[in-house]
Amino acid sequence: DIIHQRDRRLMVVVGPCSIHDPRSAIDYAERLANLHRELSDELLLVMRVYFEKPRTTIGWKGLINDPDLNGTHQISKGLGVARRLLSSITDLELPVAGEMLDPITPHYLADLVSWGAIGARTTESQTHREMSSGLSFPIGFKNGTDGNLQIALDAMAAARHSHRFLGINNEGRSSIVHTIGNPDTHIVLRGGNDKPNYSAEDIARVEELLTRNDLNQAIMVDCSHANSRKNHDQQDQVMLDVIDQIKNGNRSICALMIESNIHAGNQPMKQTLSELQYGVSITDKCVDWETTERMLRHAAQQLRENGGRRIS
Repeated sequence: DIIHQRDRRLMVVVGPCSIHDPRSAIDYAERLANLHRELSDELLLVMRVYFEKPRTTIGWKGLINDPDLNGTHQISKGLGVARRLLSSITDLELPVAGEMLDPITPHYLADLVSWGAIGARTTESQTHREMSSGLSFPIGFKNGTDGNLQIALDAMAAARHSHRFLGINNEGRSSIVHTIGNPDTHIVLRGGNDKPNYSAEDIARVEELLTRNDLNQAIMVDCSHANSRKNHDQQDQVMLDVIDQIKNGNRSICALMIESNIHAGNQPMKQTLSELQYGVSITDKCVDWETTERMLRHAAQQLRENGGRRIS
């Protein structure tokens, strides 16, 4: 409803860059669930629960691929840990978001996911566009790492159509998959080549492209990555700018994404979980919980004073 402008709330996908410790993830989820109940008139908070990480070359590929963080790649264990964690979070009545990276993974987790992202490195992939056409939840396609918008527009156009391709069925057998298309797709602006693309001029350009391509007028702004020039502390400024655009009458911005954790910054990868600092990212730097709470409360207050997003 938010994507199709039937709900005035602003969706905010917020949470750790990646999940490596289920205990700290539940701690974070409990805090966010309480805040979600408080701010639910203005914001739809969706916890970012990313189990898979695309790598430019090599590195830790996420909790599903290597749940013990030691290179043993206990994928079966990782899938079980991931599913139990998603179940625990949704039991808190908090929706979750994930990045759809491996095309097999959604068979194990999709029923517990409310929103999915196709990352900047995979938006151009035919496999991921076809997969998205068969998923039963909204999908956000990120623009390319170089700032290319067209690949996200093409992905949205492709994913809304029916496809046939080789995949697996519910019994794990190779089969021909027939999808009906996904009407609930939108673009995610994350900047590119260390240049932001969330200004009012950037947004107007994207709106024009969406109209020209007959696509959903729905834009999410990623406050991190190139939009923050890879400085996690700048996410607040990105959010403030976007909220001002909404207050000034913008109708297409429907969502934000914020990388957040219990504690700020990040830390190097260790061989065991016990060696890591609790609640600190092992991938991208994040803002801490106190900053997150302040940001979300401020956004909700601004929208409340404005009467919510304008959708008509």
